[in-house]
Amino acid sequence: MNLLVIGSGGREHALCWALSASPLVTKLVCAPGNPGIAQVARLAPVNPVDLDAVLKLCRDEHIDFVVIGPEAPLVAGLVDHLEAHGFACFGPSKAAAQLEGSKGFMKDLCAKYGIPTAAYGRFREAAAAEAFIRRQGAPIVVKADGLAAGKGVTVATTLDEALAANTALFAEPGAEVVIEEFLDGEEVSFFALVDGRHALALASAQDHKRVGDGDTGPNTGGMGAYSPAPVLTPALQQEVMDRIILPTVNGMIAEGTPFKGVLFAGLMLTKDGPKLLEYNTRFGDPECQTLMLRLKSDLLPALMASRDGVLKDFDLRWRDEAALCVVMAAEGYPGEPRKDTLIEGLDAAAAETDTVVFHAGTKAGPDGAILANGGRVLGVCGLGKTIGVAQARAYAAVDKIRWPHGFCRRDIGWRAIAREKN
Repeated sequence: MNLLVIGSGGREHALCWALSASPLVTKLVCAPGNPGIAQVARLAPVNPVDLDAVLKLCRDEHIDFVVIGPEAPLVAGLVDHLEAHGFACFGPSKAAAQLEGSKGFMKDLCAKYGIPTAAYGRFREAAAAEAFIRRQGAPIVVKADGLAAGKGVTVATTLDEALAANTALFAEPGAEVVIEEFLDGEEVSFFALVDGRHALALASAQDHKRVGDGDTGPNTGGMGAYSPAPVLTPALQQEVMDRIILPTVNGMIAEGTPFKGVLFAGLMLTKDGPKLLEYNTRFGDPECQTLMLRLKSDLLPALMASRDGVLKDFDLRWRDEAALCVVMAAEGYPGEPRKDTLIEGLDAAAAETDTVVFHAGTKAGPDGAILANGGRVLGVCGLGKTIGVAQARAYAAVDKIRWPHGFCRRDIGWRAIAREKN
């Protein structure tokens, strides 16, 4: 089969890495990709949200199946556009991608179908939102309604912080804001493949959103992750499937927008049980990197089964080992990252035992040099019998990388490692 993967980040490198191992794949193309992906796929310089350009690429390359990594092309309707012209895709339709594209849509769906989530208000006017914030008090959560690359959420601990976040969001023309009650507990991520009617549980993960050690500083797109998440026990996982994932699948059918693709549920484990914080309609980044390292089965048939509506009796095999990913970011991130700085030592890092280095924000420089080209630049991953072992292997690889203008957290996995020691 001829495959096209859409995207250029660490998630897409992990997907290409996994798909390149499938015996079903005869040609693998990635648009636009990055230098790491170029080691396993041919790159095509096409903008993922230029729907006609992607369609032309599919025709030129005689593509049989398209795997869409990032959220923006999904929300823009790339699946609908390609499917209308005869190209099979993994991912939700534009209407179904509203689960991620509009937090208000997601919250309204939860309210309508009894899916446990935080109480909320949905606002199109700053004054009404401000009045709601003042009535509720702090702590409180203020969210941009649309896509914000993982950084449109403020968990405000004071009233002044919440009001400032509200003012900043409404400074954007046509803004809509969702304001939620603060949920206390531990966050965890859960992934399931969906074929429109059936859902197949994948695996759990936990990520680290804050930029600094000890979960300090501003939120980012994710500074690291590990899988599985020990806090999500088999019993809790079943509860998530029964009370959150399956009611969502059925609710989307009832709304006339059946969902196909991967549901990435951001959860809060509260004293009242798991509650849904948000949905993403694609694999997480960097969670995807840890899932792909742990997956033993061929990924491609599972993605095809999702698209074709035949997941009911499907199964996947997973490694017993844990996987952990450390994100190396460019100085300045999550603000204005410094670009075009030289990264060396990548081969030495990849040569460490049970490690893989995924490129997330890199570009090719002169004479084969690798340069930083984004905020989150590398995902350095380790496998091990425990999360502690996986962490040690990932950081051993990090320490082989010579990049003076990069940084990372040094405590990825701390919650799970603390549990392993008890």
